[in-house]
Amino acid sequence: MKTMKGPGIFLAQFLRDQVPYNDMASISKWVASLGYKGVQVPTWDARVFDLSMAAGSKDYCEQYLGILQANGLELIELAAYLQGQVMAIHPAYEMLFQSFYPAGLSGTERAEWAAKALRDTVLASAHFGTTSISVLSGGLAWPYMYPWPQRSGDLIDEAFGELAKRWLPLLDFAHDHGITFGFELHPGSDLCDGATFLRFLDKVGGHSAACLTYDPSHFLLQQLDYVEFIKLFADRIRAFHVKDAEFNPSGLVGVYGGFNNWQQRAGRFRSLGDGQIDFKRIFTLLTELGYDGWAILEWECFVKSPEQGAREGAEFINRHLIEVTPYAFDDFAASSMSREMNRNVLGLRE
Repeated sequence: MKTMKGPGIFLAQFLRDQVPYNDMASISKWVASLGYKGVQVPTWDARVFDLSMAAGSKDYCEQYLGILQANGLELIELAAYLQGQVMAIHPAYEMLFQSFYPAGLSGTERAEWAAKALRDTVLASAHFGTTSISVLSGGLAWPYMYPWPQRSGDLIDEAFGELAKRWLPLLDFAHDHGITFGFELHPGSDLCDGATFLRFLDKVGGHSAACLTYDPSHFLLQQLDYVEFIKLFADRIRAFHVKDAEFNPSGLVGVYGGFNNWQQRAGRFRSLGDGQIDFKRIFTLLTELGYDGWAILEWECFVKSPEQGAREGAEFINRHLIEVTPYAFDDFAASSMSREMNRNVLGLRE
């Protein structure tokens, strides 16, 4: 067993245009003061990252690491969620996702822009010495998740075939640079649960660069067994988002939420410790199965402020990190046994 790293923090939900949340030098001091030891950086937010510079300049990356190191922080990994989502956008969502990509792009041009951004993220990661990139997959089949009207199996197969076609060159490119993509299985993307991830893996030939960023909150809201998921996919998990949630169905709403806002939904994201997820079981199982990556706070909550969520999050993760023991608890009762003694104990005397 290995000891997990942490606490880490994903910066995206904390960035805004006021000090100390508006540039890397300021926000790194803030998160370090709360006890965080590593940051996961959103590559799309120019307030804290220049993707083109990082892809093309090792000097930029060294200076960037210097800012973090001055505050006792490590760079955990780069996150490219928005660029990943843009890899495949169904026309029904084209206008809603416009803020994810440059204005005026559509169809093939849009996917090519996203692919270049993801290749740049691979190059930047190689400069930084990080080994995984968290992404969303994008979605072509998502509008047809519920099988009404009746859909053909060929429709879904075509969607996943196209998704694999778009991602496969990127998976190869990442592999060639010693990088993996950690797909966060997320509603709105075609890779949203274990079954869809397996379907995708089959289409890309079980590619070794197709890995996972594990986030139990999305699974609770789907009523998927988030503990069993770890047992099934432990060998693919490269990052762990520590994010809480609750599911309280009523006579009015269940998994689908009735088109309500977050406050009126049955499934809601919560600050760490305020939801229903069994993090003691998750931390224990991940540790047992050899996960030695980071435990990363992703804060989303409709009640608490981000500042309170961040303060409490560092303490929560620290409390759940397991220092792996090098000793067996019953070593005090150990005895040395020769083969002859073992055979005697088993009644196998000559």
